[in-house]
Amino acid sequence: MNGVIKAMRRWLRNLGYDVVRYTPAEHALARRKEILDLYEVDAVLDVGANTGQYALQLREIGYKGKILSFEPLGAAWRILSAAAEKDNRWQVLHHALGDRNGQSVIHVSRNSFSSSFREMLPLHASAAPGSAYVGTEAVEVKTLDAIFDKLGLSGSNILMKLDTQGYEKNVIDGSCNSLPLIDTIELEMSPAPLYEGEISFMEMYAAIIEMGYQPVSMQDEFRHPGDGRLLQLQAVFHRFG
Repeated sequence: MNGVIKAMRRWLRNLGYDVVRYTPAEHALARRKEILDLYEVDAVLDVGANTGQYALQLREIGYKGKILSFEPLGAAWRILSAAAEKDNRWQVLHHALGDRNGQSVIHVSRNSFSSSFREMLPLHASAAPGSAYVGTEAVEVKTLDAIFDKLGLSGSNILMKLDTQGYEKNVIDGSCNSLPLIDTIELEMSPAPLYEGEISFMEMYAAIIEMGYQPVSMQDEFRHPGDGRLLQLQAVFHRFG
């Protein structure tokens, strides 16, 4: 039987596929589910939701708790709203989170999910040509602190996921009063600069540690197809005790 399995895996790999065990050690989604279960997460702040990819993935792995998705772009927000329409535990909010309240202009990328308030650097554009900016859009920005009390999250074990393309530290800076109530943070971190003015990997890591969180997971997210450089990773931090 082992010989048959090995032959099948070789065949699949030649086609660009693989079969792996669905365990936290071998599968990213199994690891995510383990984190949700281990920390009894019952509310997720999905910041930078785009069209709902992350939230839909949470549902696919069995998460049944509350999801609040934040998405400022009009086109993405409409798709996101349709995806959440029949899920009464999934709320969609049509604005960005940041370090101040007001209006701002976001650069819209061709692939939508690389859109950012920051200018894209050549390294990013060369690694992912489909991420190039194609326009701008005026959007509303709020701090999490300004709206947190209205979200109905009292007593929840909260995970805040940040996918804001170089704007993560701005969101955190606007959440200073809310962070003591947020147990877990999941965010993209960039070992190489992808956006102008983006905080470095080491600075972000140090800032999160200083806030009392500890790392529990780090996984590759985005590599340069030309030279193999790690450009983004997905990291999860949790506050213990």
